[in-house]
This record gives sequence, structure tokens and C-alpha cells, in this order.
Amino acid sequence: SEANHKVAEMLDLDPHQSNRTGKHNGETEIQENGIKRHRTSLPAPMFSRSDFSVWSILKKCIGLELSKITMPIVFNEPLSFLQRITEYMEHIYLINKACSHADPLERMQAVAAFAVSAVASQWERTGKPFNPLLGETYELTREDLGFRFISEQVSHHPPISAFYSEGLSKDFIFHGSIYPKLKFWGKSIEAEPRGTITLELLKHNEAYTWTNPTCCVHNVIIGKLWLEQYGTVEIVNHSTGDKCVLNFKPCGLFGKELHRVEGYIQDKNRKKLCVIYGKWTECLWCTDPTTYETYKKNEKRGGEQKKLKPGLADPDVIKSENDEADDMPEVQDTVQFIPGSKLLWRINCRPPNSSQMYNFTSFAVSLNELEKGMEAILAPTDCRLRPDIRNMENGNMDVASKEKERLEEKQRAARKERAKDEVEWHTRWFHQGTNPYTGTSDWLYSGGYFDRNFSDCPDIY
Repeated sequence: SEANHKVAEMLDLDPHQSNRTGKHNGETEIQENGIKRHRTSLPAPMFSRSDFSVWSILKKCIGLELSKITMPIVFNEPLSFLQRITEYMEHIYLINKACSHADPLERMQAVAAFAVSAVASQWERTGKPFNPLLGETYELTREDLGFRFISEQVSHHPPISAFYSEGLSKDFIFHGSIYPKLKFWGKSIEAEPRGTITLELLKHNEAYTWTNPTCCVHNVIIGKLWLEQYGTVEIVNHSTGDKCVLNFKPCGLFGKELHRVEGYIQDKNRKKLCVIYGKWTECLWCTDPTTYETYKKNEKRGGEQKKLKPGLADPDVIKSENDEADDMPEVQDTVQFIPGSKLLWRINCRPPNSSQMYNFTSFAVSLNELEKGMEAILAPTDCRLRPDIRNMENGNMDVASKEKERLEEKQRAARKERAKDEVEWHTRWFHQGTNPYTGTSDWLYSGGYFDRNFSDCPDIY
């Protein structure tokens, strides 16, 4: 109780409002960032894009790299790209599951499900996150989920975002750097992910690496915007030599393959151990290779296809493979279920008013939450303090647009000043190095962020 009062005083919060910011009767503990119950909606509904033409902006940009193109704020969503990266952690229970498994095959299955779930939040998210300013940061501590996360924009041209996350129980480390290459192809915008993602399971002394699939937004000129992911994702276990190959299938001419993911896990001798199938927008299943091949042969012969519907799959299988089964959404799946398959992951339900909130998930809605007193704890470079994103979230579009222009001009002026004085930019929390598992160039966490010495942070806002 005394500790709760001290933290509450530091955050300038009422310690008796335990239902909002602290633990109740000592049952729970105030989080470092002062939030216990996270908000379930944004302060203002989404601004309509119907009166704006993307074509008027993009017609001069065909085939060009879009990171240098200034887009009107109406095409944004009120999150920084650093916050979008944090959405990898929405399904962190899959990392926890991987840590708990004794069988390396089951660990790889959980890691594969986590890699697919990391892109699931992008479903129907056609708004563009704000480009982070050089030196911008974002932190998130979630004691309820058991992790803390820090990211930094380490380069502006090319735009590179570095992140580092660790389990509060010291059971995993998740880190990487992302350089999204954006291109406009006339009717679509393609985001090619570059950079390595690494997950280390400390208890098992294992490290997994992979890269994300390519993301493409269609109908940017006319029609309803829609999004697909395609490309091959290879997840490598550098300790055992096991590999998971996931094929995110392109839509195809008639849309039959839209959102489909198919792949397999093989050992170091290239023997297939299991087959994985599903949709990155719905769920992921696995089965043994023999069962899968038999089913596919029967399917080609015109055999009966069984579609998974709520209640038709074996509830014992789902329950045993996911402790969070009670939290699973009751959604109508379109994945053809192969009898005997094991459920690896299922997407979370969106909030009922998600369409009015940029199609955010419940996790995404909470990312820009800023409660009274948090400014005293956060780094001055944290995304939550960006005035353009904050004003857009609050529905002040004109102010947000002016603030966006001001921040971009301030960044350009600072860059010119550094060039004039021949001063190089130095990152604060990450340094360029070599990924210890792939041998490729990477941005590695330097440590020290959570010591909260922010005296030398740059003034970017």
C-alpha cells in the first residue's frame, strides 16, 4: 500500500482510484507506465477519406520509392510506425507457449504461429502509419502480458526502425530492425520488408530468425482498398537446424488463394515433420505430412471437403493447444479443416467499433494511450508525445496537418545544421552491428533505456 501511494504520487494520480491505475487491496501492482486498465476506444472517430483522391498524390510517383513522398494526413492512421511494430507483441502468449514446450517441434510450431500472428493486425488496416522522426522512440511495458518493449528510429534515409523486447521473467528476447521499401505500381502500393527478426528462447538456448512477407495495398486509385500478404517466410532454428517454410500465397486471378498460408517444418536432414496451413487473417493449423497428402489427393478426386465452423472442430484439441481458448473469438472460419489437425493460433476479435477506429485491434487502440503523469516517466522522444499524431487521434485534423508539416520542416532544418557543422547523428539506444546468428548487418540494443536517464535525448518535437 505504501509503495502504491509513492508511485501514485510520482505519477500525480489518486492512489485510491485503484480500479484505473493501480492494484486493488494489494492484489495487483501499478505498472511502470501507470496504466492498468487500457482504453477500449479512441477519443474521436476516424476521419472520412471519401472526399480525397490518392491518385492526385501518387500519379507522379509510379515506380518510385515512397518513403520520400509527403502524403496528406488523411491517408494516415494515428500511430507511428514504431507503434505499429509493437503490435508484434499482441499474441505474446505464443512466445510463452514456445518457452513452455519441451519438444523442439512444438516450439517451432508456436514460433511459426507467432510469426504469422505478427502480420494479422494489418488485416483491413489501409491507413499509413506516420513515418517516425529520426531519434523518435516508443516504449511499452505490459506487466499483465509479461514483457517490455523499446524501439528507436535509427535512420531517416533509408528509414530504419530498430526494436528490442524482453520477457519480464527473463525467458525470451525479441529484437530486430526493419527497413520497409515502399513502391507504387499504378493500382497498388507494395511494402517490401527488409531486415532480420530474431527471437531468442533463453531457457532452451535457442534462436530463431525470419523476415516478414511482402504487403500490398490494392485499389489505391478507385474501388475499395484491400490488402494482401505474399512471399516466402523461412524461420530458422539456429540451435537445432530445424526450419519452417511458410508460403503466403498471392490472391490469384479469381481470389481463391487470398490470405492463404501453407508450409511445413523440416529437420536439419530436410525430413518433413509437419505441415502448416490456414489464413493469416483467421487461424493456423498443423497436421502430419501423410494426413495432409492423403487429404489433398482425396480433394483432387472430388472428395468431400469439410469446412471448419465454430463448434465443429474437436474442442479438446483446441483447449489443450491453447490455454487462452476461452478468449478465442467465435468467428466463421473459411479455412478447410483437415481432420486430426491441431490448432496453433486464431486471430483475436476486433472491437465492435473497429471500423470507426481505423480497423484497430484492441491492442492497437491502447498503444497511444497517454494518462496524466506519464510525461514525467517517458523519454521526451516517445511517440505518445508527438503533437501531430495526438491531434489526429483527437480529431483535430487541421492542427495535426500543420504539426506534421512543422515537425518535418524541423527535422530538415536539423539535418541541414548537422551537415553545415559536419556533425554526424548518433543513435541513443541502438548501435549498428552484426546479427550473431545470421551474420548480416543489424541494429542491436545498447541497453540502458529503462534506467531512464534521458538527459541527452534530442529535441525532435
